[in-house]
Amino acid sequence: MLSFRPATNSDPPPRMTTRRAFVHWTAAATVSLVAAPSPFDILRRPTSRSIQGADFILRNALVFDGAGSPPRTLDIAIADDRIHAVGTRLSASGARVIDLSSLALAPGLIDIHSHTDLELFVDQKAESKIRQGVTTEVAGQDGGSIGPWRRERARQVAERYRRDFGVELEFSDLGGFFAQLERTPATVNIASMIGHGTIREYVIGAIDRTPTTDELAQMRQLVARAVQQGACGLSSGLEYVPGAFADVDELVTLASELRGTGLPYASHMRNEDDRLFAAVEEALNVGRAANVPVHISHLKAQGRRNWWKAESVLEMLTAAQAAGLDVAYDRYPYVAYSTGLSSLFPVWSRDGGTDAFLGRLNDPTLAPRIEAAVRGKIDGLGSWDAVQITSTGSPEFAWAAGRRLGTLAKERGVDPYALLVEISAGDRSRAGMVGFGMSEENTARFLAHPLGMVCSDGSALATTGPLARGTPHPRNFGTYPRVLGHYCRERNVMPLEVAIHKMSGMPARRLRLTGRGAITPGAFADLVVFDPDTVADRATFEKPHQYPTGIPHVMVNGRFVVRDGEQTGEMPGRVVRPGVG
Repeated sequence: MLSFRPATNSDPPPRMTTRRAFVHWTAAATVSLVAAPSPFDILRRPTSRSIQGADFILRNALVFDGAGSPPRTLDIAIADDRIHAVGTRLSASGARVIDLSSLALAPGLIDIHSHTDLELFVDQKAESKIRQGVTTEVAGQDGGSIGPWRRERARQVAERYRRDFGVELEFSDLGGFFAQLERTPATVNIASMIGHGTIREYVIGAIDRTPTTDELAQMRQLVARAVQQGACGLSSGLEYVPGAFADVDELVTLASELRGTGLPYASHMRNEDDRLFAAVEEALNVGRAANVPVHISHLKAQGRRNWWKAESVLEMLTAAQAAGLDVAYDRYPYVAYSTGLSSLFPVWSRDGGTDAFLGRLNDPTLAPRIEAAVRGKIDGLGSWDAVQITSTGSPEFAWAAGRRLGTLAKERGVDPYALLVEISAGDRSRAGMVGFGMSEENTARFLAHPLGMVCSDGSALATTGPLARGTPHPRNFGTYPRVLGHYCRERNVMPLEVAIHKMSGMPARRLRLTGRGAITPGAFADLVVFDPDTVADRATFEKPHQYPTGIPHVMVNGRFVVRDGEQTGEMPGRVVRPGVG
């Protein structure tokens, strides 16, 4: 069990790690962790003062500033939506005083790679995220964003949400999405990247060809427009259709629209297993050629035969940074990934959309090639039981959710590949999956490295209601408390102040989210209170619908959305745009 004490001005610098095997810390990386200004810099001696206009005084909290500094026991004064003052023995006439003795206080966590978007219109409480302490979600990942959609696509999405959830959607692009969120806010703040795949589908469709000069110009205009609307970067999903059909020149051209903004090109790379090195180099080359920061999404070395590559990949990124490229990545704290079941099939078989894909599965001239490619991917994962089906689009196949594919096939007396095809075809390629393909040691290494941030790669779900369906990845419910509890307290992979920096100040600076991710006077009062000795995840792959423990209070924009472990009903979330404080 960890025990913490207040830091003093004579304390040594933050301890970087206690296990050399996990990460090679460098002096330059250490500087990058603590370069952000800290409110502790102004607190050279105890202060006692009365302040005016505060709504809350959070008393005697063990404060982690978000910049990586060791914690100190301090008081925080909140006025309206901002942190009014940070000090010791603060007082304010009329303010509500909340004693946080024995508890820790950190900036609200920023999920730099989230898939929470339309869920906020179904359930504004964002239960599975806000209960983890996530106060800002960054959507639009893996090349897929909310718009731009053509009229028919927007009509289909709106019709489905009206039919399934009784929700009216009134937009077809990112700006409209933001506008409706501002009219109907949630508990959490939301930011979004613009998705390269969404733009490519808008202009070209789900087909494999190079854009014409006019089409490329139109795609550039759409990226520029999204940035004007408040997008915080450009994401690509190069394992998915249609993003997989883009070449480097196309990616560089579109990423160049970010030049001068400081915003990153974020990539779900073209490959995360056998061709990992080439995929990393492609992502770095896009950044170099476009002269923009590079952010690699959910970095991993997938498949047992590729686990050895993790250290080499980190060396590649560190070398690129040393050579002047602004590069970073994110990673979730689990050894399994989550995606669509169709990702097991080769990209070329998915060219042209669902109908074309299902036609190829039944084409006797193509089916053997598809099967060979799928079996090769399963060999890399280790077995058919490395695939767990999480959800299906049709109730007809709900029996498969939560089951391992190999075991399920054995029970039904069929070949696993035949069962995969049956589910994919019958469910029209809508099923989801979890794939167990990473090592625990590499997971710890990626989380601890100075260039890495923490993400969930998940959505805001719930334990009841329409967002409690299927058997989703536990990262939707447990990512951040898992890092704080399992990796920091139990495994001692990194100090708590470093982990919190990776969840708050570091992503805020990465995406230019002004006033977020810090405990300092003038910052937005996005705050999470947790117990360092008990915070823990409870969600499992078998029973994911479980909220974490040890996080009693969460505040968003100066209002408590969670008090004593329960939601208050407040909906103070905002749309967060780069550079707007």
